[in-house]
Amino acid sequence: MAGSGTRGMFGRVREALFPSRTAPVQSTTQAGHVRDRKYGGSTKAMAAAYSVAPRTVQRWIDGTRHPTKHEQQLRREALEVQTTERGRERRARQLAQRGTISGINARVGRTMTFEIQGSDAVRARDIHLNLTGEQAAALARAENEEDVRHVIGEALADYFNGGSYGGFTADDFTFDPDDFNLN
Repeated sequence: MAGSGTRGMFGRVREALFPSRTAPVQSTTQAGHVRDRKYGGSTKAMAAAYSVAPRTVQRWIDGTRHPTKHEQQLRREALEVQTTERGRERRARQLAQRGTISGINARVGRTMTFEIQGSDAVRARDIHLNLTGEQAAALARAENEEDVRHVIGEALADYFNGGSYGGFTADDFTFDPDDFNLN
């Protein structure tokens, strides 16, 4: 996996909402940040979470070994620890105060299927969403890929419920997470 797919939707949301808080690129720096910030500096606790020996974690940190099998998990956790819960909540409050126009826009490409009055429909065009303050705040509070997917699903439901149809929910939409961005 390369490009935007390695960061996932969660990573792209974090980078867009917290531009000064990007995850480090080097796996040695990532491992050090994750150990210190998520596992309270405990090499043993991090090793247990990754099912490896504490010495292996220490080698990741000092750069004598690369976390090949655990690269995705390490990258994901490095993104998670870049913002504190307090910082995410502060950003969420700022976004929620913006009301119906947050200034945060999302582009969802290739929304694959959704239901329209009992029949499947396919939409191959990009959908541009203007997120509300509450939706943007929910993205700032998101803690994982599933949370992001749900918020974007709700925004898609709002978008389509505004037309001549109605009754959509976040679960009615399937979309390609690699064809999504926030600006």
